[in-house]
Amino acid sequence: MSVAVTVVAALGILLMVVAGIGLLRMPDLLTRMHASSKAGTLGATLVLLAVALHFGDAAVAARVVVVCVFLLLTAPIASHVIARAAYRVGVPLSDETVVDELAERLDRAPRDETE
Repeated sequence: MSVAVTVVAALGILLMVVAGIGLLRMPDLLTRMHASSKAGTLGATLVLLAVALHFGDAAVAARVVVVCVFLLLTAPIASHVIARAAYRVGVPLSDETVVDELAERLDRAPRDETE
């Protein structure tokens, strides 16, 4: 059981480190939020799963399941809503962004790729 806890916790920590690196390395707000919400949520879920495995108690496992469901439902949705609000306010996209599909729906001029 100890090996399983260590492996799951290590994977969770690795994913959270990847999320942190994504925050530092990604070029703009939208891609940073994507990296942090996906990898961070899965990393936190794996760490919580390791906690449940470590204690082996049904009460702890039930709490972990509730927290994991809450994380998986709220973190990506909140990230999406914040990113969409930032886009609507006019936070600039990266120069590396080549497709802006949302501009058509918002009657905004799409980015010129030659700039």
